[in-house]
Amino acid sequence: MSLTLADSTNGDEESIITPLLAQKSLANSSSQVAIVGANVCPIESLDYEIFDNECFMQDWRSRGDFQIFQYLVMKWLSCFLIGLIMGLVGFFNNLAVENIAGKKFVITSNMMLEGRYGMAFLVFSVSNLVLTLFASVITALICPQAAGSGIPEVKAYLNGVDAPGILSPRTLLVKIVGSISIVSSSMIVGKAGPMVHTGACVASLVGRGGFKIFGSTWRWLYLLKNDRDRRDLVTCGAAAGIAASFRAPVGGVLFAFEEMASWWRSAILWRSFFTTAVVAVVLRSLIDMCLNGLCGLFGKGGLIIFDTYSDFPTYHLEDLPPVLVLAFIGGILGSLYNFFLNKLLRIYNLIHEKGIIYKILLACTVSIFTSFLLFGLPWFASCQPCPSSAREICPTIGRSGNFKKFQCAPGHYNDLASLIFNTNDDAIKNLFSKDTDSEFQLSSMLTFFVTCFSLSILSYGTVAPVGLFVPVIVTGASYGRFIGMIVSPHTNLSHGFFAILGAASFLGGTMRTTVSLCVILLELTNNLLLLPLIMLVLLISKTVADAFNSNIYNLIMKAKGFPYLYGHVEPYMRQLNVVDVLTSPLQLFNGIEKVRNVVNVLSMTSHHGFPVIDEPPFSEYPILYGLVLRTHIIMLLKKKAFLSVPTLGSEREDPCKLFSADDFAKMGSGDVERIEDVQLTDEEMEMFIDLHPFANTSPCTVMETTSLAKALEIFRETGLRHMLVIPKVPGRSPVVGVLTRHDFMPDYILSLHPRLEKSRWKRLRIKFHLKKKFF
Repeated sequence: MSLTLADSTNGDEESIITPLLAQKSLANSSSQVAIVGANVCPIESLDYEIFDNECFMQDWRSRGDFQIFQYLVMKWLSCFLIGLIMGLVGFFNNLAVENIAGKKFVITSNMMLEGRYGMAFLVFSVSNLVLTLFASVITALICPQAAGSGIPEVKAYLNGVDAPGILSPRTLLVKIVGSISIVSSSMIVGKAGPMVHTGACVASLVGRGGFKIFGSTWRWLYLLKNDRDRRDLVTCGAAAGIAASFRAPVGGVLFAFEEMASWWRSAILWRSFFTTAVVAVVLRSLIDMCLNGLCGLFGKGGLIIFDTYSDFPTYHLEDLPPVLVLAFIGGILGSLYNFFLNKLLRIYNLIHEKGIIYKILLACTVSIFTSFLLFGLPWFASCQPCPSSAREICPTIGRSGNFKKFQCAPGHYNDLASLIFNTNDDAIKNLFSKDTDSEFQLSSMLTFFVTCFSLSILSYGTVAPVGLFVPVIVTGASYGRFIGMIVSPHTNLSHGFFAILGAASFLGGTMRTTVSLCVILLELTNNLLLLPLIMLVLLISKTVADAFNSNIYNLIMKAKGFPYLYGHVEPYMRQLNVVDVLTSPLQLFNGIEKVRNVVNVLSMTSHHGFPVIDEPPFSEYPILYGLVLRTHIIMLLKKKAFLSVPTLGSEREDPCKLFSADDFAKMGSGDVERIEDVQLTDEEMEMFIDLHPFANTSPCTVMETTSLAKALEIFRETGLRHMLVIPKVPGRSPVVGVLTRHDFMPDYILSLHPRLEKSRWKRLRIKFHLKKKFF
């Protein structure tokens, strides 16, 4: 039988299935593993296929119209709860960040007004260090799965990859608290990614009926008991995360469709749109409550829920050349950003392997370096006199704005401090703002771009809930404004407009999505007139960046070792048949099997699916009856649904009556039934177990001569966990092997057939020379 994600492999295959960032020995070193957050964990696959066994059919036939109606209502009610909770989380997340970071900047600015520069730096750096230390400690000690943005993990989950603790209540708690702390620490990180992960955790918990670990569950919610329903809810949760981050409900739906989901249908579209609409209504209602000043500093500065209104641009044909250049260079910079980040993550992992202390020390080191840089760089910028036509008080004291006084004399401001000595959200608002073409210097803008580019890369790999979305926006906005300042004599477009286009080009160059990013930027700026040029910039930057590497989340997933199945097949897969990747001995069960044999097989293997066959005297000749899951077998053993003699008599009591639908309900993410928990006597071990009522009688099967490429397309599109391979010519066994996700991984296939690697590199060289000649 072919290996599942947790199946045993030989020593030569260990380097293939171990993630690129974690070539290390584990207690279960033969398992398929991946880096989840900041920890190396064994991973499994999800069962998105409807398991058509006899008991399942009986359960569905027994349901009345009310139960079916209740099932449908629960889906929509679950979406409403996800939207409501994410709206609340998004609001209080922003409320906390604005007040914590705002108080820090106000206290520091007041000290600088008094000339106490040393004390101001001490307060600024120590507060940043304490916030970073808190975020890294709770992440490293309580829930390492919460480290990073979480988007690669959620994207892998929606592709069918299950990892322990990825959507647990502990992950949710650390993700929320840690994200608030680390974003408030002035590190160049964002919380859009953590909000997506938070939305996925909320959706998973709603689908499971609540917090079972604390004994608080809602039985009426516990109807979505399979991976398929929970996958749909997690997709809605991911969309709600983006909507809560940017108050972009339509952009959230499109981001979930374009970037996150591997399977999509109209039902998910409607429910995700409903979820994000609830988020938008909740956010708008809560923000209106803060207009009377009851929310502290929230709403007085820039919000991550941007209310940015750009210029109303009029552009002509002569304005296109600089925009095209900006998009082209933005694609190159985006691919370089992905390249450097991918390399740095590998270096950080070498440090993380040394232990928890080193993880925390690394985060603190980056925090101290960031504080020195953010506080020190504005001293090298020259002070500018306050413009007479300023639309706000200059210099701005005690709040955010375009005119930070910093160390300047009265009546002057430091333009670099207005960008650096601020939250990322305020910096974006300053960069996007209109009528500010004369307020920033070219040298300050270049300095800010290089600072954000480098610090955002350095900050991402720390053991804390950090995101990439906002850092990429602020980096791209500074790059775009820099280009706008250079070409301003030759174009009528404002610098703020170029900042928006720069953010679009950098987003397209790093994340490689187009439609969703376009809509998100439009919802951020509230200006539909930007649409044509944003579309053009995104298309060009994505096309240019695709010539060099993949999008940032795919690179991170590959580096972490997630066995992600992409929507395309490699050309060399068409040269192979499915039988060419079947390497492990086949493990199967008879329809009526001895309990001892079942226990021995489950104890000696880690397979999660077993073919069930019938042989004489139960059939005229060997036939494939179906497929039974490991979890279902363990449940049968726990319930002790045994037979004293191996018979198929009709007088026997229906075994399905011994179980309820809840007995076979999906456990939480990463939770699995263990054969070690089953206690049986010697007498029970000699009895028999009937697997027929619990076997999927319609498993997906392919002939052994089927192309591997075609098998991959079927496997991915139908969301399978197991695919049975049957012989073309009937023989002794009705099944040849079982294909799982691992069998479609390129590294595994090329290890079995090294000659394909040579032809692959030959095609890549030809492709490279053709691109070089074309450009």
